[in-house]
Amino acid sequence: MTTLLKSATIIDASSPYHKQTKDILITDGVITQIDNSITLKEPHEAVKLDNLHVSTGWFDTSVSFGEPGYEERETIKHGLLVAAKSGFTSVAVNANTNPIIDNKAAVEFLINKANGFATNLYPIAALTQQSKGIEMSEMYDMQQSGAIAFGDHKKPIENDNLLKIALLYTQNFNGLVLSFPKNNQIAGEGVANEGVNSTRLGLKGTPALAEEMQISRDLFLLEYTSGKLHIPTISTEKSTELIREAKKKGLDVTCSVAIHNLFLTDDELYGFDGNKKVDPPLRTSKDIKALLKGLKDGTIDIITSDHNPIDIEHKKVEFSTAKDGTIGLESAFGVLNSVLDLETISKCLSENPKNRFGIKNNSIQKSELANLTLFTPSFKYTFEKENIISTSKNSIFMNKELNGKVYGIYNNNQLILNS
Repeated sequence: MTTLLKSATIIDASSPYHKQTKDILITDGVITQIDNSITLKEPHEAVKLDNLHVSTGWFDTSVSFGEPGYEERETIKHGLLVAAKSGFTSVAVNANTNPIIDNKAAVEFLINKANGFATNLYPIAALTQQSKGIEMSEMYDMQQSGAIAFGDHKKPIENDNLLKIALLYTQNFNGLVLSFPKNNQIAGEGVANEGVNSTRLGLKGTPALAEEMQISRDLFLLEYTSGKLHIPTISTEKSTELIREAKKKGLDVTCSVAIHNLFLTDDELYGFDGNKKVDPPLRTSKDIKALLKGLKDGTIDIITSDHNPIDIEHKKVEFSTAKDGTIGLESAFGVLNSVLDLETISKCLSENPKNRFGIKNNSIQKSELANLTLFTPSFKYTFEKENIISTSKNSIFMNKELNGKVYGIYNNNQLILNS
């Protein structure tokens, strides 16, 4: 298979062609030539797209599909197609299935189901058996089968000693521990950010303190154990400061932020739309400002869509009883390109997550495997239902003005383009 990308602006700080517009020739999945202009006589597929930009393939570190157990929300097969058409060449899939991904056979099931697709799937296995937070799962065996990290999705590790032991144990095989930042005792039955808006709307509030206390505890345990920790989806100004200080101490900690927490505030809740109910909740404009600063100065390492399909029966209900979660793959780039520069987006969607989760990051240069995301940053549109490819339609970004369009990906010797 020979593919020629015409007039592509390269966004890859590790490439000698960074910010240059070049033709890129790919033969049997490998970049064989990069030049100002390439002309071929032999049969090939030429890709000519308006204002084409190319970056190293994006990797989303927090994606939920549904299979096994919740196939009505999303299957692996269709979910990987959604990811590809949203610009992601790799996704880390959470363990929140039925049954939970907490054993070797379950990890191997996910990997086998994803074999042969353009988008790579990497399982995040449960840290504890059935994600109940009581006994540790067999993490070493699962890593040997292909799990890249361990965490109980959206469930905090309440037992302090359990987290301590996990951080110690995983050092034997360089395992990465994920700890969801939420203190359930402080959060209580909160369904929205505790503040002016939750009070006006009569919604039970979840204070920022619930997140920040948990992060403080996690960082104390990390300092004690010298382990390897990733904190997913932080959402507050103070959380950013805590992690900034921990990094200054030299602790081996990284964190991510969900895209919707960079774009929307709790002002969105006045319509009581269940699609706006997420965990952590939408916070304030002050928090968004701090999170964006944290991304730019390197405090926050990773951006995730936190894609979580939920069927309509669990979303089109009273706000307080709606399940948490939003789909986010399709809207990811259009949102990020509205608030961040392309280099920061590329770094936080590609280089940083791949380095942290132990996945090879292929540079855009000759003789490298082609692992590419194709997009244009100059495309303004209103995100509507017709833009959703996912089986479930629970998007928090419905009717929002976005900027930027994904054309598709090239990965595993496959070119996937949006029609």
